[in-house]
Amino acid sequence: MAESVVSTVVGSVGNLAVQETKLICGVTLEVGFLTDELMRLQAYLKDADDKWRSGNARVAILVRQIRTAAYEAQNVIEAADHMEKRNKIKNGLVGAISRYARLPSDLVTLRKVGGEIQRVRRKLSEIFQSAESLKIDLDNIVAVRGLVEDVSPPQDYGLMEDDVVMIGFEDEHEEIVDKLVDKNENMLSVVSIVAMGGAGKTTLARKVCTSSRVKLHFEAVAWVTVSQKFKGIDLLKDIMKQVMGHKDGSMDQMQEHEVGKNINDFLFLKRYLVVLDDVWETDTWEQINRKVKAFPDATNGSRVLLTTRSKDVADHVEMPTYVHVLKQLDEDKSWELFSSKALPAHRRSSIIHYVDEFEELGRNLAKKCDGLPLALAVFGSYLSKNLNIQAWSDILLSWPSTKKTQMMREILARSYKDLPSQNLRSCLLYLAAFPEDFEINVQDLIQLWIAESFIPLAPNRKLEETALKYVTELAQRSLVQVVEKISSPRLIQTIRVHDILRDWCIEEARQDGFLDLVDRTADQVGATSFDAVRSYRFSLQNSSGQIVQATPNIRTLFGFEVSSICLTKLRYLRVLHIEYSWIKGFSRAIDGCIHLRCLTLRRCSSVWLPSSIGKLFYLQTIDLRGTGLDSVVPKSLWNISALRHVYLSGEISPPSARRNVLQQKQLQTLHIKFYSQYMAAFLSQMTQLTTLSVMKFVPEGMINLFANMPHLVSISLGHFDVIDVPHRDRMFRIGGKPFDGRQENFIKDDPMPILEKLPCLVVLKLEGYRGQTMSCSANGFRRLQELELQLCSVKEWRMEEGTMTKLSHLSFWDCTNMETLPEWLLHLPSLNYLQLARMGCDFIQYGITLKELYRKGCEVNHILPSLFC
Repeated sequence: MAESVVSTVVGSVGNLAVQETKLICGVTLEVGFLTDELMRLQAYLKDADDKWRSGNARVAILVRQIRTAAYEAQNVIEAADHMEKRNKIKNGLVGAISRYARLPSDLVTLRKVGGEIQRVRRKLSEIFQSAESLKIDLDNIVAVRGLVEDVSPPQDYGLMEDDVVMIGFEDEHEEIVDKLVDKNENMLSVVSIVAMGGAGKTTLARKVCTSSRVKLHFEAVAWVTVSQKFKGIDLLKDIMKQVMGHKDGSMDQMQEHEVGKNINDFLFLKRYLVVLDDVWETDTWEQINRKVKAFPDATNGSRVLLTTRSKDVADHVEMPTYVHVLKQLDEDKSWELFSSKALPAHRRSSIIHYVDEFEELGRNLAKKCDGLPLALAVFGSYLSKNLNIQAWSDILLSWPSTKKTQMMREILARSYKDLPSQNLRSCLLYLAAFPEDFEINVQDLIQLWIAESFIPLAPNRKLEETALKYVTELAQRSLVQVVEKISSPRLIQTIRVHDILRDWCIEEARQDGFLDLVDRTADQVGATSFDAVRSYRFSLQNSSGQIVQATPNIRTLFGFEVSSICLTKLRYLRVLHIEYSWIKGFSRAIDGCIHLRCLTLRRCSSVWLPSSIGKLFYLQTIDLRGTGLDSVVPKSLWNISALRHVYLSGEISPPSARRNVLQQKQLQTLHIKFYSQYMAAFLSQMTQLTTLSVMKFVPEGMINLFANMPHLVSISLGHFDVIDVPHRDRMFRIGGKPFDGRQENFIKDDPMPILEKLPCLVVLKLEGYRGQTMSCSANGFRRLQELELQLCSVKEWRMEEGTMTKLSHLSFWDCTNMETLPEWLLHLPSLNYLQLARMGCDFIQYGITLKELYRKGCEVNHILPSLFC
């Protein structure tokens, strides 16, 4: 792990402006010397890590010293670099002096930097002496690897866990489906799947829910993951959102009894299926229904599907219950699952002359997994990376005879060590920061990895592209579970980590000093069970936590549902990711966080964004979605040239119209709630944008700006019907209707002729378009894969054949003017999913088109009213 630390530090130091600036006091020369010594230090680490993991306590101390020295080196070099960046944006006489001479304050800073660098260099010298006394063999260590690490994309992405786990469970799948759709049982009843962790309960349940028989039988389906720690109100809100199709925040302020009543009223006339995944407590069902009976029994065959590790949980439910205990895979089924991972079809051709030998060894290795699907999938994926008969034979001979839990740990440890780079190992351990059963958004995860400098630079490749390959690599190795994919099979949207793997990652991360997890059992971040190990990253979950002076060097802080977080001066903080929490002292704490790369505050309270945020020159991501700010987002934010991803939900002070040169050269994502005329000049220069989302009030002229954004991949535009009115320079009002009442201020022109020309567009979401027509020409939208239209009043469709040839997902929400389904749907060659939600009309009129779509294999999802009443 220390090797990864030094590698990322060396890589980031090379990109700093201080390297190109001549500083006084010999600081430039000192920076160069320090960088050279860090690169030399890398050569020690492979051997040092091996000795440490073999139990050498003295080496363990050395590795911790290496990590600390590397981080301190990065901190001090960035301090000098930050001073240079700050001087470059100063205006007037002071700015001229700071750029061509040195202010007294700069001289003091530089002397401090020089002194700190010399101190770190002395520490490095002591580390080199310690390494020599420990007899770390440098002669046998390969040269320092380059900063570019290539994780090749998998050749066959098809066999994920969701696919292979069904091997051996085909009969059980049919049996559970039969129980769910049993027409002879009209009372509300429960079907429970019981098995140990890693046995495939959740994936089997997902396969059951997506079967055509279940989807046609039930009019409303909801899935919630319960886990060990859950809140009944949160589960109910999630269910309400799924069954009633709520896409706004109207339910956020509802009380538990209100949510329960809404669900009850809606489901009373529906045949529904509610899935409770990963239930731990016997009284979970009672807790969910404690305020009001949310799930009615209308004697129409509604069902509850429950997965649990405990048969007591399944037996406790007080209603008709069918308990299905998963069988352990036999040897033949174990081999079938194992070989689908270890010897996939596309790899067998390369070992055609040795297939029999591999199969003989593989069957014996598969037996070591004791019929556990998770172990078979992970172990098989690990062996597929090393198709060597001798290696397989050596593993078989050396395999310890242990219990199942220890067997899983051995398999996970082997898979972790087999990852092709230290950076990828860091990325895997990083997943321990998220709560149990948390669905991790891949885009968020990639931004975090980049902020942590885990993703290496590669020629002609964006960091985001390399990071996505990392996600794909972990998925192919069955180390993460793919929850949702976007249109194309290679675009993973959300992932989750199995409980067993998460527990292993937490222990490994703590032991490495990489990350520590603090749950409600601890009151302070510093209270870790590994007192001898100094962690630089912390994750607070379900607790009341405080960041105290005992951890002044913290680099990363996560917080999930923390009742109160009191932030002190965290001068070395690089990542702050807080969700559903109350924050104290934010503006004071953030003021000096000059190293900050990622700032995420989602649905948090008591947040004041200071104007000094413009001095956070390394900030790459700012995400304030759902957070009620006590201040306007300051104009100084737009001075940060490193910004890559911006998500804002409150009032914005837009960039000054007087600035001729805007700072943003790397901005890829912009998510804002309101659009104003002051944003037009700013957006016109954002030529590198790949994702643009404007939640409300899109004026007509904005559509024309897209011609200068050739890299746009995703667009989401809401409410095409509002005009903003300027007042006193900065102030403006936004309303639901034009102030003068003139309809000509609404957008009436079809936006499609402009949007269809965007060469990279993959996802398009439009809301509130009031025009009556929509048209697309042949060869338009050449890459579009997902289209969503909400609250659109389109009556006439003019779609030439040959448009949207790659469109696979199409959704209509609240498009009440659609009297018939457009015939052009039948001419979309790639369409495989159609969603019709709250359309408010007689679906019998859609019958012919729907039947034809079904015949072509297109899946149709419906939300109120049902297609099959």
